[in-house]
Amino acid sequence: MRQIILDTETTGLEADRGHRIIEIGCVELVNRRLTGRRFHRYLNPERDIDEGAVAVHGITRAQLESEPRFREIATELLEFCDGAELVIHNAAFDVGFLDAELKRLPGEFKPMPSRCRVLDTLALARELHPGQRNSLDALCKRYGVDNSQRDLHGALLDAMILADVYLAMTGGQGALALGEERKAAGSAGAAAARPRVAIRRNNALAVIRATEAELAAHEALLDRVAKSAGGKCLFRAV
Repeated sequence: MRQIILDTETTGLEADRGHRIIEIGCVELVNRRLTGRRFHRYLNPERDIDEGAVAVHGITRAQLESEPRFREIATELLEFCDGAELVIHNAAFDVGFLDAELKRLPGEFKPMPSRCRVLDTLALARELHPGQRNSLDALCKRYGVDNSQRDLHGALLDAMILADVYLAMTGGQGALALGEERKAAGSAGAAAARPRVAIRRNNALAVIRATEAELAAHEALLDRVAKSAGGKCLFRAV
């Protein structure tokens, strides 16, 4: 099975209000193994970037003036992705932006979900970990993916991190040489380089045992349950 782990950075949060993609990063997995094929582009959005967005990814409009427009890289991107399963964290956001960009192109509009299957790792994480934080950073912590150098978001960097998180969530086949030499790609117009990411090679789940204080608090809670239930506590019986 061929999968493309994809992430974007944008000028703002709302594609339907004219915000644009400024960076696309993709890495390819075939049968859950990294192939080494990547697609990475910075893009000139032809509009201003919200200050809040700059605070997230650190990319300014001035840095993108010499970069191509989406229309100039669209064919190459679609050839890279077509027929694969797209693996995206919070897929509705990225797919919404990709579809908005595709609608601007001449010719018949064909949305991304009609070209590729889409797997949303945020929805998957919510099924696996209901009621917990399931941001990419939270999942890195939960599955032992070291993202300590991720000071700013970056599409290619986040795609590589998500690849490890996805593999850990769906079978624990983790690093697979994803992190030997992570040279975060950047253009001269955007950033000199993105931080490399160290990946924990052993994806065994950590066992966190309760402390003495936590055990004492638990026993006190059971005492209160037993008192309110007339001296019975089914949890202790079990």
